[in-house]
Amino acid sequence: MRITYIGHATLLIEIGGKKILTDPNFDPALGRFLTRVSKPGIAIDQLPKLDMILLTHAHADHLSFRSLAKIQRAPLYAPPAVARWIRYHGVTNAIEFGPGESLTSGSLTVHAESATHSGNRYMVDRWRKQANMYLIATKYDSVFFAGDTALRDDTTRLVERELKGRQLDVALLPIGYAPSWKVGFRHGHLTSLDALTLFERLSARYLIPYHWGTFNHVTASAYDAIREMREHVKTHTRGTDVRILDPGDSFQVASLVS
Repeated sequence: MRITYIGHATLLIEIGGKKILTDPNFDPALGRFLTRVSKPGIAIDQLPKLDMILLTHAHADHLSFRSLAKIQRAPLYAPPAVARWIRYHGVTNAIEFGPGESLTSGSLTVHAESATHSGNRYMVDRWRKQANMYLIATKYDSVFFAGDTALRDDTTRLVERELKGRQLDVALLPIGYAPSWKVGFRHGHLTSLDALTLFERLSARYLIPYHWGTFNHVTASAYDAIREMREHVKTHTRGTDVRILDPGDSFQVASLVS
């Protein structure tokens, strides 16, 4: 299994002979004014042929219509309300994929579960409040992609239910910066220490954080959170298992199962 960090929540996961892209955003700016501080780790026209795209929710940093229009067509799985909305806006390859559902492609299976994150921001957009997290697994490899979520007692439920005691290989977890003035941030997001706590609860072999270093924004770039995590890793008993990837970096994960 090979994982490449492209930027923010966009990662290329190569597993079971398939290539999966998460939450594609290759835009030069977020909301037309939060500029990109690092180029995508893979240029959008240099992406390999994709087998599927996984979309977790409809926030602009995870869903870019401009990017989707430039990516070669592949089945795009999203929370049901979000899939219906983006189909209405011309993304005809969007497929409804709800919590508790699974799909199989070749030797791998993708499982969906609800994330603790509200995708709506205004009274008029309650229909897009749905948010997914995903577990992707073969007989030999497994990776958990959290999208955006808060730390709750049931955040590990998907992995525990589907892996049935087998060790998770990689936890892909978002991190963010939560100063005192960001009231309620942790109700729908992970801080770096929350991510480390979830990593421990998941008992994964490796943690790869994302949501940092991409857009010129205090939460999205999360430089303070990365520094905090790096300091924690120095004394953390499992510190060597935390792999912080810069855009364009890849991590090859050897299988424990043979």
